Amino acid sequence: MITQEGDRLLLEGPVTIATVSVLLAQCRLLLAPGVAVLDFKGVTEVDSAAVALALECMREAHRRKLALSLVNLPEAMLTLAQLYAVAELLQAVPA
Repeated sequence: MITQEGDRLLLEGPVTIATVSVLLAQCRLLLAPGVAVLDFKGVTEVDSAAVALALECMREAHRRKLALSLVNLPEAMLTLAQLYAVAELLQAVPA
């Protein structure tokens, strides 16, 4: 689930192949001017779909001419991003 709190979109629960399509739809719905952060702090489980979600949210923000930062990426997600050689594309920043 994604909720909005101020300028943050807060991810909660698992971000996996089973949940990613719903999360992507929510992100596209909530991504609007004033949103600046996609926060993974509440994420409980990830697989490669989490990397794909982050990249697609970044692409969508770019298409909408919005600056979007990723914060609190789970260590497992960073490991997957490194494995797939896309870690630099995530541009994660400290929370």
